Amino acid sequence: MEMKKRINLELRNRKPAEVKELVLDNCRSDDGKITGLTADFENLEFLSMINVNLLSVSNLPKLNKLRKLELSDNRISGGLEALAEKCPSLTHLNLSGNKIKDLSTLDPLKKLPSLNSVDLFNCEVTMLMDYRESVLELLPQLTYLDGFDADDQEAPDSDPEGLDDDLDDEDEDEEGEEEDEDDEEEEEDCDEDGVVDEGLDDEDDDDEGAEEEEDDDDEDEDDDDSEDEVVDDAAPGQKRKRDVEDDGEEEEEEDDE
Repeated sequence: MEMKKRINLELRNRKPAEVKELVLDNCRSDDGKITGLTADFENLEFLSMINVNLLSVSNLPKLNKLRKLELSDNRISGGLEALAEKCPSLTHLNLSGNKIKDLSTLDPLKKLPSLNSVDLFNCEVTMLMDYRESVLELLPQLTYLDGFDADDQEAPDSDPEGLDDDLDDEDEDEEGEEEDEDDEEEEEDCDEDGVVDEGLDDEDDDDEGAEEEEDDDDEDEDDDDSEDEVVDDAAPGQKRKRDVEDDGEEEEEEDDE
């Protein structure tokens, strides 16, 4: 894919001024030059053009906020003056795998006061005698060369300060939002279950109450039957008592006669 088309694809319906990171790796440059990249990318902080067959960076647009530039695996042999002119805020520069042979080719990088790290792996210049000492002397503003400082301490992170942190924060925010959504869904499910369970409990209580009332009605009926039995039992006794009284009255009448 041509570099210009790749840039349009990477925009993703955004305006150039809204882009902070642009990766154009493995696309095709036009005659070894940068095409399609303009000064409209005024807020660009990270630019990667790995293996795009670049011969020169002379037509790089003015990118005042660019901090990290990846140019590895190209065919750049000079013309680094353009970097000093167009990218004054540059802190990290990767030129690994290019055609840089002499220390003098790196001399223009002196004009980048914020330049903190340079990578020159697989460049012929690394084969020079006292290569590391010479480059660190030529570019005193450097802290890391090929990932190590003057005391052979490895760089903790080759990315610009804050750039990766910002990207990580965005990922964490998205994950936090997803977790919040999951929590809300779980709470809603719990609420629904709670309402259903409470409704079932109320129905069970009503059924139990109805059964208890029926039992009470049955007991009341039993009590009424018992009272009727007592009345029936007492009735014959009362009848016998009346019969005795009647007999006594008849005997008295006979005596009077």
